[in-house]
Formats: sequence, structure tokens, C-alpha cells
Amino acid sequence: MFNEWKLEKAKAALVDEAQALADKLAETKPHILDSHAATSQFWAATYLALGQDLHNLKNWTPAAATRFASAAQTKIAALRKQRYYDSSDGLAVWMHTARAVTEPRVAPAVCAIWYQIMKAGPNAASMAQDLLEEAGLPVDIDRRIPKGFELGD
Repeated sequence: MFNEWKLEKAKAALVDEAQALADKLAETKPHILDSHAATSQFWAATYLALGQDLHNLKNWTPAAATRFASAAQTKIAALRKQRYYDSSDGLAVWMHTARAVTEPRVAPAVCAIWYQIMKAGPNAASMAQDLLEEAGLPVDIDRRIPKGFELGD
């Protein structure tokens, strides 16, 4: 009984974290939204270069999505410790997306996150291009919503 309660609290916390990010993005200033969009695009390109297509997270096995989310959480903590807040924010978008693969209650918040990301202005594209060029990654990657996380799914 106690273990079930703990598990439920943990799942509710995942939903709350994702919803907090969705709410933040809905109320934030345009330059912050642009930064989230650019850095999420940067991380998609980074992982694609490593052979992991984050836009297909919905098709990953639950175990693979869990491993990715856990590794992303660790990397986010390290980035924040180094004060790379913008970069960690972009990776957090993908962490929540991976969590939604294994916990369906997170999915509505993740859809809202991606809805906001897609509303980012043209500065997001130029910021992403700069980040990708600096990292030596292909710059021809479009900003798009991962499969299965369109608003209304």
C-alpha cells in the first residue's frame, strides 16, 4: 500500500514538472521561448549525430526512453551546475518528452510544451543555426514536434 502511494506521488511529480514547464513557456517572454526552441533543436541534432532520433521517442521501447530520461536528468544537473541554463532547458524539453513515453499522464503537458516551442519566432531558427554551426552539426534540421506529441494526441 505504501509503495503504491510512493509510486503514485512520483508519477504525479513528473506530471507537475512537465506542466510547470508548459505553463512557464506559455507565460514567458519571446526571447526565452526562442532559447528553449533553439536549444531543443540543438539537442535533437546532437543526439541524431549519435544515432538517436529524438523525434521518434514515441516509438522507442519504454526501457530505452527511461534510460534516456535518466541520462538527460543527470546531464541537465551537470549543465546547471556549470551554469549552462539555456542548454539545460532545451534538454529538459526532451527529458519530459521521453518521460511521456512511459507515463501517459505526462503526455498532455508535453504536447503543450511542444505547442509553445513551435510558436517561437524566427530568432529561434537563427539561434539554433548558430549553436549547430558552433558544434559542427548539420544546420539543415527543421524544428518540428516529435511524432505522437502534437496537441490533441
